Amino acid sequence: MRGSRPVAGRHLGWTAEDLATKAYAKYWNPVLAPLAAHIGAALDRGGVAAPLLPPLADAARSMFSARGCLETGFARTSDGGIRVAILTEMPGVTPAMVDWWFGWHGDAAAKYKLWHPQAHVHARWLVDPPVGARGRARYVGRTSIVDEYIGSDLVRGAIRFVPPVELGFTHPSLDDPRSATIVCARIGLAERPVDVGYLAHHVRAVPGGSEMRSRFWMGGRHIAGRGINPFGAAGAAVARRTLRLTESDARAVLVHCAEEMSHLARFLPDICRDFG
Repeated sequence: MRGSRPVAGRHLGWTAEDLATKAYAKYWNPVLAPLAAHIGAALDRGGVAAPLLPPLADAARSMFSARGCLETGFARTSDGGIRVAILTEMPGVTPAMVDWWFGWHGDAAAKYKLWHPQAHVHARWLVDPPVGARGRARYVGRTSIVDEYIGSDLVRGAIRFVPPVELGFTHPSLDDPRSATIVCARIGLAERPVDVGYLAHHVRAVPGGSEMRSRFWMGGRHIAGRGINPFGAAGAAVARRTLRLTESDARAVLVHCAEEMSHLARFLPDICRDFG
């Protein structure tokens, strides 16, 4: 994975001014909990056969079924891409809280840093959400421009949140945010009109909270030009030839997602109560 250049004034962590002035400062916690045992086991196992992690075309069937596929692991694909799956237990969290979070955090770097204090640097909306929008309506259809470290690489991404149906996700449970939600997005490069993958975070209520099943499909056939920009198609053609994602990239995505989602679960019920 290729890193981006740092932008002056953007940095990891909060400043003393942030700690003194942000209304949500009590939720700043730069210490991450250790990785869950099943995450460590997946990293120890290493890459698995690609068929164990369903491609995007089969994702809906596996996502809404009883557990029958590999829940946490990573694989490389023959076209130079990767697939990654992560299961995160989220005690005390409801699916509606996750929808609230994705709409709330994207307008300020300090909010974004709460989520992963050791990797998140900056976030802004490409176009602000409509005034008064709530829940899914606040982020679906929006693009979040983010600076974050994936492993040791600083990446500047364009995360375009799309309706679940666009990725083939339809299920009766999604009609009730108390029961389930699914956050879907096209993953792109912010500095070039090129998209490189997809993500989905399916959150379903379970006794005592929720569980999140995250999936990433990146590289290979998922690289494409963005919009009608003529440079996008050319850039995508180059990227398909040159961007070969590695096992190290897959590991970095798995660890990053596991860390940020488990950290989020530690404070989400309380911050949602205070600001939601």
